[in-house]
This record gives sequence, C-alpha cells and structure tokens, in this order.
Amino acid sequence: MLLIFFVIVVISSAIGVAYPLIYRAIINDGILRRDPALIVRLAILIAGLGVLDAGLGLGRTYLAARVGAEVVASLRTKLFEHVQKMPLAFFSRTQTGALVNRLVTDARGARRAFSDVLSNVAGNAVTVCLIFGVLFTLSWRITLLVLVLLPLFLFPARYWGRRIRQVTREALDAGAVMASAMVEHFTVSGALLSKLFGNPARDARAFEMKTKALSATHVKAALYGRIFATLLVLSATLATALAYGWGGVLASRHALELGTVVAIAALLARLYAPLMGLSNVQVSVMGALVSFERIFEILDLEPMIRESAHAVTIPGGPIRLTFDAVSFRYPSAEEISVASLESICVPEKSVHTTVLHDISFEAQPGQLVALVGPSGSGKTTITHLIPRLYDPQAGAVRLNGIDVREATLESLRARIGVVTQDAHLFHDTLAANLRYARADASDADIRAALRAAQILEVVAALPDGLDTMVGEHGYRFSGGEKQRLALARLLLKAPDLVILDEATAHLDSTSETAIQAALEQALAGRTSIVIAHRLSTVVRADLILVLEAGRIVERGTHARLIEAGGLYAQLYRRQFAAVVPGPAGVRVEPNHAVRAGGA
Repeated sequence: MLLIFFVIVVISSAIGVAYPLIYRAIINDGILRRDPALIVRLAILIAGLGVLDAGLGLGRTYLAARVGAEVVASLRTKLFEHVQKMPLAFFSRTQTGALVNRLVTDARGARRAFSDVLSNVAGNAVTVCLIFGVLFTLSWRITLLVLVLLPLFLFPARYWGRRIRQVTREALDAGAVMASAMVEHFTVSGALLSKLFGNPARDARAFEMKTKALSATHVKAALYGRIFATLLVLSATLATALAYGWGGVLASRHALELGTVVAIAALLARLYAPLMGLSNVQVSVMGALVSFERIFEILDLEPMIRESAHAVTIPGGPIRLTFDAVSFRYPSAEEISVASLESICVPEKSVHTTVLHDISFEAQPGQLVALVGPSGSGKTTITHLIPRLYDPQAGAVRLNGIDVREATLESLRARIGVVTQDAHLFHDTLAANLRYARADASDADIRAALRAAQILEVVAALPDGLDTMVGEHGYRFSGGEKQRLALARLLLKAPDLVILDEATAHLDSTSETAIQAALEQALAGRTSIVIAHRLSTVVRADLILVLEAGRIVERGTHARLIEAGGLYAQLYRRQFAAVVPGPAGVRVEPNHAVRAGGA
C-alpha cells in the first residue's frame, strides 16, 4: 500500500506542477500566436488532468488513512497486551484515566499525525522539489531571490516547532489529569463516595481548574500554530510581489516572456501552499512525536512477570503446593511505574522492606491450609505469589515440584482458581462474566454452577436471566450476591488449586450456612489456601499458619494451636470465643459473624 501511495504522490505532484507550464503554453503559444485550436486542446488537457488529479487525491487519502489506522490499531493492541502483563503494583500507582488516555487520545493523535505525514508531507515534499526544479529552468535569477526569503520562515519555524512540541505534551498531560478526575468520579463507587462524603461545589471547582489548565494549553497551541501561518503568508506575499515586480519589468523589456511570468507566479502560489501544508504537518508531527513518546514510554517498561523461554506446562490433576524459604518485598516505583502516569507522589508500599521472611510450608493434594494473622501480616501477599502476580526475591514457590517461574503462565493460571473479598464483575451479561472462567461452558454448565453457589433462584428471577447486564463492577447486585456469583465462576472453572481470600466476607450467616456445602464440594479433592475469616473454615483446616509481621510464628491444627496458647489462641479468644449478652438474657456466640484476625 505504501508503494502504491508514493506512486500516486509523485503523479499527483507532477500534475500540480504541469498546470503553470500549460498556462505558459496557452499564453505564449496560443493567445500571443493566435492559435485557437492549441488553446482548446490545452484547455481540454487541463480538464482531463483535473479529473485524474481528483481521483488520485481520493486514492491518496484512503491509503494514508488505511495505513495510519492499521499502525495505530497495532499500537493500541500492543499497549493493551503490554499493560495486562504489568504487576498489580503498577495499577495501584497508576491513574486509570491517565492510562486510558494513552490508549485513546495519544493513539488517536498518532493516527492523525501519521495520516498527515503520509498524505501531506510526502506529496508536498515532492511538489516543492519539482516546483524549484521548474523555477530554475524558467528563471534562475528570480528563483534565487525567492530562496533568499525562505529563511524568514524556516529559522523561526525550528524555534516554534520546539515550543509546539512542549505545549502538546502539556496539553496531553492536562487531558490525562482531567480524564482521571472523570474516571474517578463517574464510576459507581466514586459517585457513591462523592454523594455520601463529597462536596459537589468543591468537586466542580476542582474540575474547573483542571479543565481551565487544559484550555490554556489549547490557547497556546492555537497561538503557536497561527504564528506559523503568519510567517508563511508573509513569505508568500513577498515572493509573489517579487515575481510580478521583477518578472514584469523583465517582460516589459522583452527579457522574459509574458507566459513565463504568469507561470512563475502560479508556481510560487503552488510552492507556498505545500509549504503551508508542511508547516501544519510540522505541528502534527510534533504532536505525534509526543504521542508516540508517551505510548512507547509504557511499551518500554519491562514487565516484572515474564514467561521463561523454556517454560514447562503444569499438567492437570492433584496439586502439591510448596513454599521453600520464600522472602518477598514489593517493587519500587522505578521498577514498575512511569512517573508521567502519576500526577502526585503515591506512597510506596513497603518499598525496599521485606514483607515476607523465610516462608516455608507444604500443602499436600486435597489439603486445606488456612492463613490467620493480624491485618498486614502478609496473608494476601502469600496468595499473590502462587499465581505469579508477583515473584519472590528469595526462595521458590512450587506446584508439584515445578517452580512457578519456570511454568507457562497459561497452564499455571489454568490450574488455579481465586475468589477475593471484592468480587469484580465486568459491565457485561451474567453469562459472559461466568464464561470468563471457562469460555466453552454451556448454559447448563453455568446453571449447575449457579445452583451449587446457591444463587440460581436469584438469577432465574431476573427478567433477562443469564443475559442480564450486571452493571459496572456488578453494582446491580448486592455484595453477597456478587460473592456467590464469584463462587459460581470458581465452580465453573473447577481448578486444581483453590485460593479463597475472604470469599464469604459479604455473606450473612444464613447465606454462609447455605453456601458451605457448595464450598465443600468445590474444595473436595483440591488443594486449598484459605485466608481464614470464619470459625467453620479455620477449625476444619488440615494446617493453620499463623502469621505476624511477615513470618510464620505458629503452625498446626486448630486443637493443637488452642492448646499451645499462643497468638492463635489469643485471636480465637478475642474474635471467635467471645460470649456477649443477647436479647432477653440469651448468650450469643458470634462465631459466624466475626472475621478472624482482621484477615
């Protein structure tokens, strides 16, 4: 397509230069020599070239747009794929709106500039070269004087080009800040927070400041662009005056033909039009350079989690999980983030501080291991290392003896199923959300999973059933309903290793009792890692690991740990065995309503 495009550009540029030469022939050979037949033939030639040039212009525009669109589509896809490879810490530091801005606004700017470069720069550059060649042939003296005027435009253009590049970056940064503000306030959770705790007038003033900052950069960009155009118009006016002035004098002295003067003036008019186009393209190119820089700034950020060149597949079946002297610290900003995606300094979580120390344990196939401990003791961090959301700095995590860093990511994550406290649902249908775990699942499979998760009746009562749109983040469902949908998604996937991170945190006692059978079915025969939240899960665990400050301080069964009288026994007495007065003097043990250890 590029080859065809450049052929069209050369032909179209040659046609543009041919017009003044035909005018010259009409005047010198037709009008002055009184040859009507030649005039008619040349007029027909001009009309024919006009039709051809119009067709070539359409073809040039189509090819430029097509190539530009495909390049930018490829960039957007690569950027999306690359961002998905980033660790969780990248998303905790990055403003979502700023990141989305890179995929949408920057990519759109790159596409527009790419089209301008192809359709304008190439054609205009060829036209300028041809025009100067013809001008030298017609009158080298006038051409040299015209060239003297070019520095009046070219030298200031270099200076203003740098300023345009700077103001373009400022505009994109200001747009990213404004987009982030809109994303934060227009999500359901953001809107709820704003309504409950916010001050609409204050929020509006803050947004007004952001949009005014963006408007100011647009004003500067418009001013700089106008300076370009003014310099170009001034140069064109001076050159035309020179051509008619000196050329007219030479023609009056019979040193230059009248048709040649007209041709030179016409060529100069066509010369400065391409120069105007080139100046506008320079503005676009400066913007494109900034857009490409901002895109490649992310693409050049190496993902921390990369698949080994000799990665092996973890076969399906029972899983033995081993933590072998694992130590871990969260990555620093330089390792996982881009400064321009953070409008303010984001506090770094445990940077350069080891949050897990020499963690070693083993979960045999079919065993249930519970993690208990105070908030911030490292329970969730341990579960993040299993599916390689992060990699440890020391030690190894192994599945059936295979270091997870040596396994293919696809097979690793196919073996693992996770349900977190905050169950996320995409703004899509229920069926699509559930099939995210297993794309080939039939409606019957989905209903079976929903039935096992004790939520089939709720879904069946919906007017659209499985085709119901869940709303952004699933906010059309209650917290307990979302949690049971997440459990249904886990049951549909049927993984070999299950991780439950407060998976029933949003369920009331009645719902939890109903779903325990489903959980037992899901965990049966599978290795399970559970961040303990309810007594019913803790007491049945094959192994309980008690964590404090990133270290395993106790391990054993419920009975042994209670007998030992250590930290677990303290947590149990404080949060599980508390007896409080109930209504009418009834003593109530809130075993099923209090979460363990703030897990």
